[in-house]
Amino acid sequence: MAAKKSRSAVADFEKQFAELERIVARMEGAGQSLDESLADFEKGMALCRTLREALAEAEQKVRILVKENSSEQLETLQPPAADDAD
Repeated sequence: MAAKKSRSAVADFEKQFAELERIVARMEGAGQSLDESLADFEKGMALCRTLREALAEAEQKVRILVKENSSEQLETLQPPAADDAD
């Protein structure tokens, strides 16, 4: 279930990023009116905010996973107790 949700989140991110790229391409062109440019700018800024939040959430998950993995490695790499050496 978590993997399906994760794939869905990645697909949503990629879809939103592609939309942002389309907006940027339109705005870089010379064919938009001022009203169209402002509407695209507003939508682009909203997408940037959403994408930034998604990246921050993903970064936090990675930090947690790394921290959990690091503590497990530290536990397994500790030398055996002196009683176990004999």
